[in-house]
Amino acid sequence: MTHSQVSLKKDARLTGFFYLSLAISGVLGFLIFHPKIFIVGEPASTLQNILDNESAIRTRLLLELGIVLSQVLTAVWFYKLFRPIKEWASWSVAIWGTVNAVVILISAISMGAMINVAASSFSPDEQILLISVLHNVISNAWATGSLFFGLWLIPMGYIITHSRRMPVWLGYTLIIGGFGYVLSTFFHYSGIESSFLDYLTLPATFGEFWMIGYLLIFGIRPEVQK
Repeated sequence: MTHSQVSLKKDARLTGFFYLSLAISGVLGFLIFHPKIFIVGEPASTLQNILDNESAIRTRLLLELGIVLSQVLTAVWFYKLFRPIKEWASWSVAIWGTVNAVVILISAISMGAMINVAASSFSPDEQILLISVLHNVISNAWATGSLFFGLWLIPMGYIITHSRRMPVWLGYTLIIGGFGYVLSTFFHYSGIESSFLDYLTLPATFGEFWMIGYLLIFGIRPEVQK
């Protein structure tokens, strides 16, 4: 194995580590801690949860910052890994991934503002109103962020299918999942309500964990000689 291939595998595994960190912080933050604090349509209950369990929302905020940081690092290292293969596509992965991180940063800012509102001298009615507004900002940051999260998966999948440096069906799965995220975002804001929409992002979830596992275990294949 050449020195460049060893270096490439090292970059691949580091990318996989950052991607795994993104997945862990996302699962812990959004699926574990989020429901402990935020109750949809009930800002008064959400405010009370913040007052009763400040450590939980601070943990949720730290995990949100972890999502932002790991997303940016993953995007940058994907660029480093894929740039020699397809530069314009690697730029697309880095840009869309970073934009998604910036959108989620808006959610983190809103959580920080919620903590300040709960500790403020505003009247209870004013606090409930502000909590409601900030909760809506958080929800919409995630909803719009899914557009960019889908967009970064598409060029990622294209690089794989084009170069065959990873399993080709991993690339196709990421592309399908990316379009699924994009469609789900537009359907959501079109007012379409259906349980079918939840299935649109399943290929992306499967593809992401496949990508993480492949990066950590195998790294990346040598360049195919034509």
